[in-house]
This record gives sequence, C-alpha cells and structure tokens, in this order.
Amino acid sequence: MATELDQRYPIGKISDQPFYERPVDDAEAKRIYLADIRSCPYVLEEAVLNLDESQLDTPYRDGGWTVKQVIHHVADSHMNALMRFKLGLTENNPTIKTYEEGEWAKLEDYVKVPINVSLTLLHSLHIRLLELIKDLSTEEWERTLFHPEHKKTMTLWQLLQTYSWHGKHHAAHITELRKKKGWE
Repeated sequence: MATELDQRYPIGKISDQPFYERPVDDAEAKRIYLADIRSCPYVLEEAVLNLDESQLDTPYRDGGWTVKQVIHHVADSHMNALMRFKLGLTENNPTIKTYEEGEWAKLEDYVKVPINVSLTLLHSLHIRLLELIKDLSTEEWERTLFHPEHKKTMTLWQLLQTYSWHGKHHAAHITELRKKKGWE
C-alpha cells in the first residue's frame, strides 16, 4: 500500500526529478521541460479519458482533491504561470501574486463547470505559453521574479522547471487513483 507521502507526490517532489536544477544552458533539460509544457494538456486529457461523473468526483487520496478539482486547479495554476512568465519578461524582479489554491478548489466553478472546459483552456493556454517561452535567450531565462510565499527570488528557468513538473505531478494523481481503483 502506498504511503501518504507517495499519494501526495506520486512522481516525487520537484527536487527529486532527474533534470532538476540543471543549468540554463543545458539543451537536453530545456528540450524535456518544453516537451512537458507542450504535452501537459494531452497527458491530463488521457488521464481522465472515459471517467464518469462519479469517478471525477472521487478524491485522489483521503483528504485530497477530487479528479475534477485537480483538472480545474491545473488550469488555474497554469494561467498564473503564463502571467508570471510575462511579468518576469517585462518587469524587473516583480513580486508575483500568490493565491489560496485550496480555497479556489472550493469555489463553485470547480463543482459546476465540466472538466472539458478546463482541458480546452489548457490546450489553448499551453499553445500561448510555449510560443512565449520556447525561444528565450539565456539572458531571458535568467530574469527573475520574487515569490512571496516561498520568500525567494527565482529565475524564469526555475519557473519552467516548476511547471514542467506540475502537470506531470497532477496527472499522476489521477493515473495512480485509476490504478488503485481498477479504472484502467
């Protein structure tokens, strides 16, 4: 049986990832990160394929979000990602806006809006995000923003690593639940 930590981080924490904290000039890491951004909507779509409403309303772990909440969360989070990249590219070390993601997951749109709306949004959003970042120079990747929740300055390169991991992390919540419940 998986431990609670395994259920929360089915692919491990971001710091456990093989390409974590690679230097900004690592072409292979950049290829992988951008491929993750490109594929994220497809991976999530595949993860929820053929799930019924009851399954979508199932939490991925005790005390965790439902599958539906996970999908809507990724859309919200990645909307914030696009804005964070734009701020980082156009302002000098901006302080990004954080949000109460757990509280957002309790809002009515997470309950009432079908997941296909957020999946469609993710497809469109990732086209925009990928176009924005795919050809950034080393100097642009090294631009910074300040994350007040973590009380740290981070580069756009680190932001890319975060969102590369984030989509896979949440897709694994769903695929692991499917395995556990025999929904395959």
